[in-house]
Amino acid sequence: MSLDDENGYGSGSGRTDDGYSTIGGTRQTRTRLPDGEGSDGYSTPRRPARSSRSLVTVVGVVVLLIAAIAFANMGGGGKDGSGGGSGNGGSKPDSSSTAATGTKPVDGKNGTIASGFAHDDQGAQSAAANYSVALGSAEMFDKTKRDSILNAVIAPSAVNGFRTTLDQAYSAGLFTNLGLNDDGSTPAGFTFISRTTPIGTKVTKSSTDQVTVEVWCTGLIGLAGEGSTNPVTDGWFTITMELQWVSGDWKAVTHSQKDGPAPVGSDTRASSADEIAGAVNGFGGFTYAR
Repeated sequence: MSLDDENGYGSGSGRTDDGYSTIGGTRQTRTRLPDGEGSDGYSTPRRPARSSRSLVTVVGVVVLLIAAIAFANMGGGGKDGSGGGSGNGGSKPDSSSTAATGTKPVDGKNGTIASGFAHDDQGAQSAAANYSVALGSAEMFDKTKRDSILNAVIAPSAVNGFRTTLDQAYSAGLFTNLGLNDDGSTPAGFTFISRTTPIGTKVTKSSTDQVTVEVWCTGLIGLAGEGSTNPVTDGWFTITMELQWVSGDWKAVTHSQKDGPAPVGSDTRASSADEIAGAVNGFGGFTYAR
């Protein structure tokens, strides 16, 4: 889930222009959802007092940020656009900034990742949201799939640095702490979950060919299965991604992540390991468009 985030982005046994149109200056979001809606019923129980979290929960959140830390250590990944937006802006805090627009979503793909984003702030936000999902996915734990993701979302000038840093971060030691096999594969009888879901985006800095986008996300990570000592936990974090316009599309050049904003936890009943595994295998991810 992160990465960075990700892997957006974050221990025991078991375990960010084809067909894309815009609506002038609206900077609004539309999320393509799978047909039908259903109650997931598998969120983890939350305590009002976060200071009393168990060690397992803390470790889960730390792991969620592993890739983000790796990216930040590359240098230049901590930009947060505090100098204010320029160009189209896009940093307005009002909720309308993420309302549905009716704008046609991208239909191009680079492998399994959306591509062909509009050359404006709106397209950059869509790219950052989609790239956050990819960089926070379980596929990042597989070397071959990770390299493919990096080639799809990272600017050519930065991809080698990202690859080197992440190869060090996704180590046998990390896999062991997550309950995975030494090569990052999932032990028999378990389902490994690493998923990032963007909640909203905003532009904090903008010029014609370079845009800094913040993506507010929630994420899941853990190992579902009977006997797992690394149950699936959730986390909240914000990914900051600087993108450049390269060869007709937006590509990431830096990536960093920080905790929160996190809402007050609810008292939803934690689901069984089988329910969690079934939900992850049964509910597909999203393609995001603004």
